Amino acid sequence: MSKIGKTPITIPSGVDVKAENGLITVKGPKGELSQSYDPNVIIKLEDNQAFVTVKDKDNRIHRAFWGLTRSLLNNMIIGVSQGHEKKMEINGVGYRAEMKGKVLNLKLGYSHPIDYQIPDQIEVKVEKNIISIAGIDKQVVGETAASIRKFRPPEPYKGKGIKYVDEVIRRKAGKVAKSAEGDSK
Repeated sequence: MSKIGKTPITIPSGVDVKAENGLITVKGPKGELSQSYDPNVIIKLEDNQAFVTVKDKDNRIHRAFWGLTRSLLNNMIIGVSQGHEKKMEINGVGYRAEMKGKVLNLKLGYSHPIDYQIPDQIEVKVEKNIISIAGIDKQVVGETAASIRKFRPPEPYKGKGIKYVDEVIRRKAGKVAKSAEGDSK
């Protein structure tokens, strides 16, 4: 039994879910998302709840798709009702970010500024050194955040770079000078 797959999903009011012919369609106040799913997975919609099961619970591959389909459906419902958001922090002297239309302009210590084109379904806001990335599709929000972070990942000595707000950077000690006593022996 899949622990994730057997948990029912509560569908909030204002969200419409349809599962037909191997395609899940979710409509909500923020937009519409659709996703194909494995034909061995069964999705039942009853009383503002969605139940996900599989045809053969003994098949290992079917059980893997069971939990996956349930997680994808849950992320779609959360996305069209509340939205997904990732926050990133820029650390470093002279490191800056600013929006110019649908282009994120980053100054990260390189000899040139970096212009990153924002995907259509994503909203980006910059406040001081915090970049907020929001959208209805969790996968696109995560990919956008990861590609922005890739321009200057945080380094372990001073922590300079772009990191997620809730990310903890493990710091390393720098070089340690020899003591005066050790040189005289």
